[in-house]
Amino acid sequence: MPVDHDVHHGLHVDQGALPGEHPGRHPNPVIKATGLAWLEFEKPDLPRTAAFAADFGFTPTLHTDDELHLRGSLPGPPCVIVRKGRRSVFRGPAFHAADHDDLLRLSNRLGIAPRPLPDTLGGIAVTAADPGGARVRVISGAITHPALPDATAERQYNFRDHPARVNTTQRAPLAPAQVQRIGHIVLQSNRYLETLNWYLEHLGLIVSDFLFYPGQRARGPVMSFIRCDRGDTPADHHTLAMTLGPSNRYVHSAFQVADLDTLARGGEFLRGRGHYRSWGIGRHIQGSQIFDYWRDPDGFLVEHYADGDLFDCSLNPGWAPMTASGLAQWGPPATADFLGVKPGTRSMKEVRSILSALATPDNEFDAERLLGLLKVPNA
Repeated sequence: MPVDHDVHHGLHVDQGALPGEHPGRHPNPVIKATGLAWLEFEKPDLPRTAAFAADFGFTPTLHTDDELHLRGSLPGPPCVIVRKGRRSVFRGPAFHAADHDDLLRLSNRLGIAPRPLPDTLGGIAVTAADPGGARVRVISGAITHPALPDATAERQYNFRDHPARVNTTQRAPLAPAQVQRIGHIVLQSNRYLETLNWYLEHLGLIVSDFLFYPGQRARGPVMSFIRCDRGDTPADHHTLAMTLGPSNRYVHSAFQVADLDTLARGGEFLRGRGHYRSWGIGRHIQGSQIFDYWRDPDGFLVEHYADGDLFDCSLNPGWAPMTASGLAQWGPPATADFLGVKPGTRSMKEVRSILSALATPDNEFDAERLLGLLKVPNA
C-alpha cells in the first residue's frame, strides 16, 4: 500500500540560513526587553468587552465607565488595557525593561523622556512609535498583582507508568479557560523589514523562525517569530511576530492557559455562549503551541494556547516557506476567516489596502510580493 505524502515534510524548523541571509539579531542592541507587559486597545462598548473577557478567562482589576484592565492568574500587571473610544482600534504593545537603567538608556537613544504611568498601573514608560506606526511602550516599575488561585491545581492525569488518579473520576466543570498570562502579539506591516530591524536594535529581540513566500526566498523573509533574549534563561518561542502585508495593523494576540483540557473546555464554554471560533483546535509548527482562535465582539482575533516552545539565546533562526498547510502539525485546515480571505468587511478592507500599497512606492509590498501572498492559502 502506498504511503501518503506528508505535507509537513520539510516545513519543520530544520532549515538554517543561507549565506548572506538575515542573521535574526542585532549585534549591539540598545537594551534587551525581558517580556511583553500588556496590550492597549480603544473600544466603544466596555460592558460588552468585559462580558467577552470574562467568558474568555480574564480577571478584571479595574472596570470604570472609561477604562478596563484585564489580568491573568500569574503575578504581574494587567495584560490587556481597554479604554473607551469612538471606534475599536489597537493602540500598541508595552514591553518590560530589565531595570530602570535600561529604560534610561533607551530614552537617551530615542531622545524621548520617560513619563509616569497612571497610578492604576504605576511605574514609568518610554513611549515611541515603530516604523509601522504602532505605539510602543517600554516600562519599568509597573504594578505587580499577586497570583490568583490556580483553577487547575487539583487536577491529576493518569499516564501509562505514572498513575496519579485511582478510584477517582475526572469531572472538571464547563467554565472559562483561566488565562494565565499574555503570550504574544502578531502585527502586520508594509514596512516589515524596517520594522523588524527596529525591534531587534532597540529592544534586543531575536528571531526564532523566518518564513518566506513560496519561490521567493531570494527576496528575503516576509514573516518572523521573535523572542526576548534572556541569555541562558529560556524564553517563549515568540513574544512578537511580524508579517509583511499591505497595511499596518493588528493580526492577533495570544494568551496562555494551563493545558489542552483547559483550552478545549474553555472553547466549549465560549461556543456555548455564542462566540465565533475562527480556527482550532490544533498544534502549530513554529512555536508548537496547541491553539484555539476566537473573534471578540469587535472582530479582534484572540488565541488561547498551551505548551509552547521555549528557546534560549543559543538557537539560530529556522527558515521555512509560508504555506497554509505549514501552519499546523495537526488540526482542521486553516479557515478562510483565519487566513483573511473570508468574504466580508475585513477581506474587502484588505483588498483596498492592497490597491493602496501597490499605488504607493514607499513600502515593501509590491506586485511580486502580492503574487507570493496569493499562493499562501493554497500552498
